[in-house]
Amino acid sequence: TGGMDVIFALQGDPSLFVASAASQLLVHMLTFSLESETKALSTKDSDWPACAQMIVKHIEESLQSSSASHIEQSLKLLSSLFSSCFGNCYAAWTEVLWLNIEKQIESFLLEETVQAQPVLANLLLNVARSPVFCGTEGSFWALVTSALEHLTPAQAGPLAVGLLKLCKCPQDVRIQALTVLLQPMDCILRAASQPLEYAGLLDESVSDPVTVESLLSSKTSCAGLLCQTLAHLEKLLSLKHLRVDLPCVSLLRSLMTILQFCNGFLSPTSPLGSTISRNLINCFRVQKSALDVLAALSEKKDCDTLIGNLFDVLLAYLHSPNTSPTVLKKTFQATSKWLVHLQELSCSNSQWQQTEKILEDVFLVLQKRLCSPCWEVRDSSLEFLTAMVKSLRDQKEFRQSLLSSEVLRLTENLLEDPESYVRASAVTAVGHLAFITCFAPESPVIGNQYNKENIVAKLQEILSADSEGFPRRAVISMFTTWLREGCTGQLEDTEQFVSRVIQTVEHDLDWEVRLGGLELVEVFCSQTICQLSPCPYAPVSSAVTSSTPQNELLQVFCRAKLFGFLFRSLCDCDKPVGQRACDVLIGLRGHFYPMSTLENPQEIKDSPAGRGIAWLQRTLRQGSLAQNFPTGGGDGVDFQDPESMMLALGAIDLLELHDELNKSSDHVEESPQSLLQDILATVGTIEDNEVDCY
Repeated sequence: TGGMDVIFALQGDPSLFVASAASQLLVHMLTFSLESETKALSTKDSDWPACAQMIVKHIEESLQSSSASHIEQSLKLLSSLFSSCFGNCYAAWTEVLWLNIEKQIESFLLEETVQAQPVLANLLLNVARSPVFCGTEGSFWALVTSALEHLTPAQAGPLAVGLLKLCKCPQDVRIQALTVLLQPMDCILRAASQPLEYAGLLDESVSDPVTVESLLSSKTSCAGLLCQTLAHLEKLLSLKHLRVDLPCVSLLRSLMTILQFCNGFLSPTSPLGSTISRNLINCFRVQKSALDVLAALSEKKDCDTLIGNLFDVLLAYLHSPNTSPTVLKKTFQATSKWLVHLQELSCSNSQWQQTEKILEDVFLVLQKRLCSPCWEVRDSSLEFLTAMVKSLRDQKEFRQSLLSSEVLRLTENLLEDPESYVRASAVTAVGHLAFITCFAPESPVIGNQYNKENIVAKLQEILSADSEGFPRRAVISMFTTWLREGCTGQLEDTEQFVSRVIQTVEHDLDWEVRLGGLELVEVFCSQTICQLSPCPYAPVSSAVTSSTPQNELLQVFCRAKLFGFLFRSLCDCDKPVGQRACDVLIGLRGHFYPMSTLENPQEIKDSPAGRGIAWLQRTLRQGSLAQNFPTGGGDGVDFQDPESMMLALGAIDLLELHDELNKSSDHVEESPQSLLQDILATVGTIEDNEVDCY
């Protein structure tokens, strides 16, 4: 009825959203019309349903059109079609469709006048993922090989990395795809020194090396090509199973060469190397991309022979005043990962002296960076310190280098930094350093200012007094980490510690701090239950009743003032806080009432605490609690009375509260009735419209 022509026309709509939707609609119509056939589909598209024939004819005519936009529209339509046709049920007709257009696609690769190469690469990748072409033979893979040869490096890169991710791809095509990706890196290595001092990355190229050389020689294309190549290599290095071998040593040499070109520390002898070096000097984009790949390479075991040279490059970046804050942050991240690799290496082959020298140099430059006038640099330095402590705190050489430096003192000074981000990072760093200075079995004697009591007091002062939210969030997160690691002492000490902390965070204006307090409470409850609950397999004396550990648990939680904090948090004005409090209370109820043996409401009503619990339930339903509670009598409830809290856990419908808290704030406005009312209000309440809606 002409509807198809309208959809075909909308493929060229100026709105990308409309054009994409029209293309997707045609894909659905084609697959639907072919799937709806009850009889077996013919291998000739002339016998297909009328709708499918119209769409296929439109595709073929558009591909043969002289209009570049029509060609591109059809290529995008085909790409969408093959990306959605993964099931074997599509195999027969997708193969017929592809065989009809294959020659035309091949001609596009060879015609320089056609400007649809990026779309072509995407189409070929989607076809390669189709089950029809998962075999290793056939003309399709020859076409893919041709594409890798004829597309520009920038166009072939996404196709190459996509092919390397495929499970079923001929090995010769994989090797060719990897060669395409490594070509720019090989060119860098060869340009750095002529004659070539070390082995290159490639024995031979897929396409003409002059193309890559000309792109790297151009100021406008050099950085773009390298950034794209490096991004693809980082993706490959993140794969658990790569079905081709990466030449990691040569790749690492190439990365170090790029970084030395960028900061001017390498003076190449070849004309090409000099040109590339000028193009890359102080190029932050390339530096960051190269450092990302460098960090990913730390997982590989083949680069040990270059580790000394690598740290020379990294330390040069850490020392250089020309290193921008963002590049410095990336350098810290790469250095942290390679330090872990270095530590593993020194443990296996006794290279202690090299490790000690590198660590000494790292801490010297870290001391300098912690005093930087730039707050981003101070912040990145603290994050780097924290990452090192997390990974290396058990290593003797690391602890010795740390304690013999000024890093501890400088880090503690930054707890008073004028910038709140830096104070937050300092809190995290000091908290993790405490695992070495305070909580280790054999903590070093380094002065009273680093003992446990002083560190806890300083962080609690920040929690209660810092004007910004970031440092306070960092403190409550660090306290929770300590608690998880069992660093807060015996149960009595932990109880007092948790009680002090939650009394502080309860009144904090930052909801994330209050939420952090609830996480602390959850960890405390879990650990206390594990400590005080009897082992289920241990013999129990007849004199010991099952209520004894329950009573003790309740008393601990009441003394720590947990229940007041939890019940008040249920009515917090910030929903995530209420949801978390409800989750914790439901968990506690699951422990105290394991078989859902909830209290009889009449028993509660008749009990001395019943009136208070009934008041609490009514108040929770209303969604607000007073800040101060009577501790007995009247309509109040005593949150430090174990019996009352046991009754409250059994009586209050926490699951109903949970459902209420998890409703979206606009659940009424998003109801079907509300949406229909909006439609009617927009189009007018004409009788036909009303019938359509309802």
